Amino acid sequence: MDALNRRSFLSRSAAASLLPGSFSFLRHLPTANAQEAAPGKEGVKFDAEMEPLVKLLENTPRERLLEEVGQCIRQGVPYRQWLAALLLAGVRNIQPRPVGFKFHAVLVVHSAHLASLNAPDSDRWLPLFWALDQFKSSQARDVQEGDWTMPTVDEKAVPAAEKARPEFTDAMNRWDTARADAAVAGLTRGAGAQEVFDVFCRIGARDFRDIGHKAIYVANSWRTLQTIGWHHAEPVLRSLAYALLEHTGGNPADGDDEADRPGRVNAERLAKLKPGWQLGSARQDAPAAMLDTVRHASWDDAAARAVELLNAGSGAKAVWDGIFQGAAEMLMRKPGIVSLHSVTTANALHFAFHQTSDENTRRYLLLQAASFMPMFRARAGSESGPDIASFEPAAGTPELESIFAAVSGDKLDASRQMLRYLQNGGDSRALAAAAQRLIYLKGTDSHDYKFSSAVLEDYRALAPGLRDRFLAASAFWLKGSAGPDSPLVARTRAALG
Repeated sequence: MDALNRRSFLSRSAAASLLPGSFSFLRHLPTANAQEAAPGKEGVKFDAEMEPLVKLLENTPRERLLEEVGQCIRQGVPYRQWLAALLLAGVRNIQPRPVGFKFHAVLVVHSAHLASLNAPDSDRWLPLFWALDQFKSSQARDVQEGDWTMPTVDEKAVPAAEKARPEFTDAMNRWDTARADAAVAGLTRGAGAQEVFDVFCRIGARDFRDIGHKAIYVANSWRTLQTIGWHHAEPVLRSLAYALLEHTGGNPADGDDEADRPGRVNAERLAKLKPGWQLGSARQDAPAAMLDTVRHASWDDAAARAVELLNAGSGAKAVWDGIFQGAAEMLMRKPGIVSLHSVTTANALHFAFHQTSDENTRRYLLLQAASFMPMFRARAGSESGPDIASFEPAAGTPELESIFAAVSGDKLDASRQMLRYLQNGGDSRALAAAAQRLIYLKGTDSHDYKFSSAVLEDYRALAPGLRDRFLAASAFWLKGSAGPDSPLVARTRAALG
C-alpha cells in the first residue's frame, strides 16, 4: 500500500475513467499547486488585505459568490488566502452551538482542504468552491435562527499572560462562558501553539455531547490554523472555546450527566497505566479483543479493557486498531449520522493523540476513544449485522467500475467487491482516487467530505492485515458512480465555463 501516496493516486487512469464528466470547466482558473495548498511557515495576515475577502464572502449573495470569487482568483488572490477567509468568515458569522448542523460549514473547512490536497492541480479549486457555497447556506440559516455574530473581546477581563492558562482551565472546568472567552484571548496571545493545543484537545474530549463534534472541531481547527497561520488563532479559538462549553440543562460542573461520566472516570483511571504502555509488543490478538469489547461492553468496561490490554503489553496501536474496526463495523451495521460520527470522532481523537505533547493527555484521549465507541453503538442501535473481521469477499475479479456502480445500490455487495479487489492486489491508490473524485462530483453534504477524508487518513494508520477490510467498510457511506451530479457542480460549470 505504501501508506497511500496521496500525491500520485489521483493521476491514475482507472479512477479518472469512472467519471462521466470532466473538470474542464475549471480550466479558466489559475492552478492551485500543491506547494501553495500545503501548510507553510508563512500565512496570510488578517489585516487590510484579508478583511475585504472576508467581507466579500459575508456580503455577496449566494447566487453570485462563485462568480465573484472566480474573478478574484483570476486577478491573483491565492488559495491559502481564500482558505483563511472562509474559516474566519465562518467563525465570525455562524454560532457554534450546537456543534454541528449549520456549523458544519466551519467543521468541514479542513476536510475540504484535504480534498484539495488530494486532487490534481487542475481540480484543486473544486472542494474550496463547494465549501464556499456551504458557508453561504449556513450563514443564511444562522440569520434565520437569530443572526449570531461573534462579539468583540472584553479587553478589561483578559488576564495577563502568566495567569491566562490557569484562568482559562478553571473557567472551562466551571463551564463559565464569559470568563473562558476573555481567558482564551489571553492564552492565545501569551502561549505557544503547542501549549494551547494541549489544553484544548483534552477539553474537547471530556464529554460526549454533540456526538463527537467537539473533538472534531478541536482537531480540524488546529489543522487549518497550521495551514493558514497561527496569527489567525484568536477568533478561531474563541469560537472553539464557546463550542466546547455547549450543554443543556444545569451547569455540568454541578451535575452527573452521563455525557460527562467517562471523562471523570477515565481521568482517575490514567494512573493505572504502567510505564511503557504506548509501545508494547503489538500483540496480534489485541485488536480483535478490543473490537469485541467495542461490540458488547459498556463505556466503562471498554476503557477498563483498554487499560488491561495496554498493561499486558499490547501497545497503543493495537488498541486503536480495534477502535477503528469497531467504528467501521458500526457503519456497516447501521449506516447513518450517528455511526458515521463514530468514524470521524475516532479519527479526530487519534489525530489529537499523536499531536499532543502531554503524556497524560495522550492516555486520556485513548481511554475516551475506547469509552465513546460503545456510547455510539448504543445510540446508533448497531448491535447486529455484518462482521468486519469475517464478512466474505465477492467472487471473481471486480473492477473499479463495478465496485462504484454497486455503491449506488447494494452497499454490502460493493463492500464485498472492494474487499476482493484489494485482496486480489488491486491498486488501493486508484480505488481511493475514484472514491475521492466521486465525492467532488456527487457529494452534497458536509459529511461526505468529512467521512472520506477521515477514512483515507485512518487507512494508513491500521495494521496491514486490517486495512483492506476497514477501507471496504467505507462503501457504506461513499458515493456511487450512478448517482446524480451535485447541483453545485452544474452551478460551477455555468459560472466558470
